[in-house]
Amino acid sequence: MALANIAINLASVGSNFPSSIDKLKNSSIKAQINLRVSRNSLVKTVQSSSVESDTGKWARKRRPQNVDGDFFVDHTCIDCDTCRWMAPQVFTRVGEMSVVYKQPTSSEDRLKALQALLSCPTSSIRTKVPPPDILEAQETFPIPVDEKKLPGVYHCGYHSEKSYGAASYLIIHPGGNILIDSPRFTEKLAKEIETMGGVRYLFLTHKDDVADHAKWATRFSCDRILHSEDVEICTADVEMKLEGNGPWSLGDDIMLVHAPGHTEGTVCLLYKPLKILFTGDHLMMTESGLSIAEMYNKYSVPKQVDSVQKLIQFDFDWIIPGHGRRIQFKDVQEKNTILEAFVREKYKQYSSSYK
Repeated sequence: MALANIAINLASVGSNFPSSIDKLKNSSIKAQINLRVSRNSLVKTVQSSSVESDTGKWARKRRPQNVDGDFFVDHTCIDCDTCRWMAPQVFTRVGEMSVVYKQPTSSEDRLKALQALLSCPTSSIRTKVPPPDILEAQETFPIPVDEKKLPGVYHCGYHSEKSYGAASYLIIHPGGNILIDSPRFTEKLAKEIETMGGVRYLFLTHKDDVADHAKWATRFSCDRILHSEDVEICTADVEMKLEGNGPWSLGDDIMLVHAPGHTEGTVCLLYKPLKILFTGDHLMMTESGLSIAEMYNKYSVPKQVDSVQKLIQFDFDWIIPGHGRRIQFKDVQEKNTILEAFVREKYKQYSSSYK
């Protein structure tokens, strides 16, 4: 079977992404998530100031690239991509930031826009008029990822600026629910999760996306899991520290896979019954293609490529990352073919690192 004829079924409805491996390979080198750390620092300064400066007032104004209408994105956007994959009917990217390119015209599109507004880590999405239906939108979280294909798997929303807008997910599990990485703590979300059975484990894929982990651990008296190589001062008291290279198990149906590279202690979670791999920042799909976000690597790019190669042995056909878009492969064979092509390209690119 020719590589160019093997397509990826991407799980973000309404988004346009590479449809073949050839396009995927050609774009993967360029694929990067522009987290705009320097701009993020500016946002923190603006938001923490007791008296809003002229710079702060400008940053909170509507970007001129937005279309006219109620919804808009201001200049504090950190280009985390959250709104663009949550509500692609409304948001797009212009000038390294998000903008509203089409005002929502249906109730479904409006709900998605409000969900993106609530999930924006820097509150950069705004409306001219306070939305009267914002409480209804709040009640939709956590959002089912795919009720038919992935029952019991939810997107928590409320992305945190502390983790540069990373997504958090909840697995409803008979052995105790699992929260994957930390969303921004809000009591409204906590109450909704409580009605769903609370949280038994808070699994932290790596040290970047821990956000409000301590507040969630206190709220639910849950055990936090993090690899010892990624433990820092703010996570020194996590209840379960993984040691060595694994893999480790949480019961019979969940495997924790060590995937060093982005950080030394990055670990992916494989949920076997639904064949989902939660990858954190290890592997993701951006608007440009499959990516390991080399420019944000904190440990070793060659080791990260080796860790992608390692994933080929595991049985999954979904990738759900912390940053970027979800991927649904047609089957495991397609997953393996695509990952093998991606790894070959990366080995070629970084061959000097292996000499």
